Amino acid sequence: MISERAVTHLLHRYEELVSLHITDRERIAARLQEQGQVILALDGLQPDVGHEVLWVVRDCFSEEILLARPLLSSTQGDITALLQEVKRLLEPLKIPIKGIISDGEETIRSAVAFVFPGVAHQLCQFHYLKDAIKPFYEADRHAKTLLKKQLRGVRPIERALEEHPTPENEAIRDYCLAVRASLTDDGRSPLEASGLRLHARIKQISDSIERVEQKKDCSQR
Repeated sequence: MISERAVTHLLHRYEELVSLHITDRERIAARLQEQGQVILALDGLQPDVGHEVLWVVRDCFSEEILLARPLLSSTQGDITALLQEVKRLLEPLKIPIKGIISDGEETIRSAVAFVFPGVAHQLCQFHYLKDAIKPFYEADRHAKTLLKKQLRGVRPIERALEEHPTPENEAIRDYCLAVRASLTDDGRSPLEASGLRLHARIKQISDSIERVEQKKDCSQR
């Protein structure tokens, strides 16, 4: 067991270490100058509706976080001020900004065009692929729904097996658990298709059962 105070203390220590890492400008400057160029990635994270949005600007080459700032709103003016602060940090280093990556929000596009005119601005590949994959995603989700319908009734089988504990029934229960785990093991679009992932998992389970049955038949001959 660990107390709530101990958890809070550890979180505060973690925040201190992260702050120290991010604000170590000399170390970051030396690393950026050594690589000679930067590509900025801009993204905002909102834990819940109504809460502040944590905006993070990082360099894609070094993976260094150049600026992290919580904002109450995400207007064009707020994003512009954020990017201008990053620009002021990089200007003394005289390091060329080769590109900027973000999602497709209009406020971000306008702010980037204002602060970094002429710098290539690309949509985040994840968002780009997510939009491009939508037709496939819908078909895959429908296929997964149909496949899940064929796998209903696993829990009643487990309850029935619990009433008659035998080595064979325990093995069958393990297969039931594997099936239930597969149902909740979703892939993340667009990189992983949930329906195809479920089909592959169920096929592995089915193949395993088939191999067990074949061994059982051979041993009985």
